[in-house]
Formats: sequence, C-alpha cells, structure tokens
Amino acid sequence: MLDTFTWYKQSTFRWKGEKLVVYIDSWGLTDDLPPADLLLITHAHGDHYAPDDIARVKRDKTVIVAPADVAKELSGNVKPVKPGDRLDVAGVKIEAVPAYNIDPARLEAHPKRNNWVGYVLQLGANIYYHAGDTDHLPELDRIRSDVAFLPIGDGGYVMTVDEAAGMAKALKPKIAVPMHYGFYPGVGVPADGERFKKAASPVEVKVFAPIHPFANK
Repeated sequence: MLDTFTWYKQSTFRWKGEKLVVYIDSWGLTDDLPPADLLLITHAHGDHYAPDDIARVKRDKTVIVAPADVAKELSGNVKPVKPGDRLDVAGVKIEAVPAYNIDPARLEAHPKRNNWVGYVLQLGANIYYHAGDTDHLPELDRIRSDVAFLPIGDGGYVMTVDEAAGMAKALKPKIAVPMHYGFYPGVGVPADGERFKKAASPVEVKVFAPIHPFANK
C-alpha cells in the first residue's frame, strides 16, 4: 500500500506504479526521477510549488492538476481545480478537497478564499488522501481513504501534532502518514513523526524516512 511511495521532503511524494508515475507537490525532487504522468500541486507556497522541480519531471504527456492561482503560471496540459471538483486524468480518479486554516493564529497562512486544495485519489486498488496544508476542517471528516497523508508541523502554519492526531482518529484511515515537518523554520522537528504515531493511536501510523536529511533539530 505504501511501498510504491517515496518521500522527498515536506509534503512532496512520488508514487510509481507499473505504468504510471505520480508526483504530489514539487519541492526537493532529486536522484532518479522518472518522468511524471500526473503531477498534483496543492497550493502556491514555495515548499509545495517549485517550478524548477516541475521542469525536471514534466514531459509533453504530463498532466498537471493545480489550484487556479498556480495553474495560470504553468503551461502544457494543465487542469485548474477548486475544492469540490472531480476529474479523471491520466487514468486516475481525483477529487479536490478543501485545505485551509481555521485556527485564529494562522488564518492568513492558508486562507479559505484562496481555494487551495488537498486531493483524494485512487492509485491501483487503494484510495489515498493527501491533505495539502490544512487544519482539521469539519467538512473533511467525510473522507474515507486507505491512507491519509497529514501535515503535522508545530502549529505555526498547519496543525500541531495533537491536532493532526485528532484528525487521523476522525478520518479512520487504515494508515496515517505524517508529513510537513522537520524541513522548514518553525515547522516541527524529526521527533514529531514518532510523537504523532503515539498520539494517533489506535490508528496505524507509518513514519517515512525522507530522501533529504531533516533540516530542523
């Protein structure tokens, strides 16, 4: 279910199937990079949308799905989305879901008005939810997935470890995966992955080892 995923850093993942390669967000791509069939961008922040990294994996066949403010900056086969949109691209069924902050201390980090997104997508036989940068929103509790990738930060831009653990318990995925920590100033330390694992119990948690070494201590 997760052995086909690679975590680069922050919220950047690659899924490599037998005939399909999908990248989610685009910061810190390195090493062996098979070209993208599908590239999903959650929002415009530079630790999620990195044009230079997109250029490294984009080919003529690549389909890029992104919120409108990112999509307008890109060329090629680009599909702009907003929360609630459903589409089928590169043979992948995708739903764009809301991703924004509701905590008063971080409302402007990811404001609702931007229409930034997370994604629910079917890859192979499994359903995956990549939350993007979000707080625990009531409208997300309906999501049912085999795997949920959740940002855990330290509360500066996204959820605290405990808030993200609460979201994992509400969503009840088969496996929860922490992301968005250990690489950016003020957004968590490496030990937060194991803290999340304990806090999210009884939900099973998989803590990935990133390709890049953690930057925070």
